[in-house]
Amino acid sequence: MKGRETPKKLFYRQSITCLAVSLLFAAMMVLPNSVVATTLYQCMNTVMRTADPNTTIAQLQSQCEEMIAQGTVPTAEGEEVAVVEDRMRQDRKHILQPFTLMAHKPNYLLFAAYNSQGNDATLWQELDPGRDWKDTEAQFQLSMKFPLLVNLWDNTFDIYAAYTNRSFWQIYDSDSAPFRETNHEPEVWVQFHPDWELWGFKNTWNSFGLNHQSNGRAGDLSRSWNRIFAWFTVERGNLAMSFKPWYRIPEDDDDDDNSDITDFLGHYEISASYKWEEHVFSVMSRNNLESGFSKGAVELSWSFPLWNWPYLKGYVNYFSGYGRSLIEYDQYANTIGVGISLTDWL
Repeated sequence: MKGRETPKKLFYRQSITCLAVSLLFAAMMVLPNSVVATTLYQCMNTVMRTADPNTTIAQLQSQCEEMIAQGTVPTAEGEEVAVVEDRMRQDRKHILQPFTLMAHKPNYLLFAAYNSQGNDATLWQELDPGRDWKDTEAQFQLSMKFPLLVNLWDNTFDIYAAYTNRSFWQIYDSDSAPFRETNHEPEVWVQFHPDWELWGFKNTWNSFGLNHQSNGRAGDLSRSWNRIFAWFTVERGNLAMSFKPWYRIPEDDDDDDNSDITDFLGHYEISASYKWEEHVFSVMSRNNLESGFSKGAVELSWSFPLWNWPYLKGYVNYFSGYGRSLIEYDQYANTIGVGISLTDWL
């Protein structure tokens, strides 16, 4: 097909991506001990300022090792805690408490999400003649994670699992208000906390894992893919940025429902979030450079306080491009939605 990559070129590009991820992973496996030493030194230096004069160095070290394990390392007076580090500390406080669900990706409900390109019902009409979709629908995402193993290798990495559900609900269809599409995304990963610093940016966490995403359907409506991914996050003050490359695990042609999905979703995404007071502004770019800006996607979001209500925030989301959901990964969408947010990236 004209314009499509040859299998040979695709193999070379995916192999290079996989090699780069492997090298970065190897580097992370070599350096964790120095990271713990730096954190331990910083903790002891802070605790020493208010410790009893009779406290020994061994007692300070023991106290700080316990704080590091619990994620409650104190900060020096006047020292600001960066936004990602602050979220990680909150996770640490709840990580071993029973009956606690931790947020993974943003959790939100859009009361109304309008797609100016329209929601195409062609695929469904083969099963349900006359089916048509409204251009405005509700959309929500529920995303939670939980620890499998924590504080491994001298408290330098953890193992997590997560599940994310994103649903598109035709609530304004007066006949039956069906769910147009639901995407399921379980994943498992190893998470390191390297604490590197360069030009004022701190590398707060690096993750390596496996991801499965599908819409739980069969036949012509089935969509799914499996990936090996890496996730690198840096922060500086109220700004957090991340780079997330992935490699799609190949499938047999007979089992592949979406063989060209990487043409539209690419092999990586770049995102950034900025926190200003209680407002969080986020942007995501995917497959734009790789596709020559022809099959990419951009997503913008803003969560903001609702008066003094501490439990929910207002939420605005804008998406333009391909891959808004799995069923329409190869269809252009241009949507804007308004609703509420339970949790954001920061």
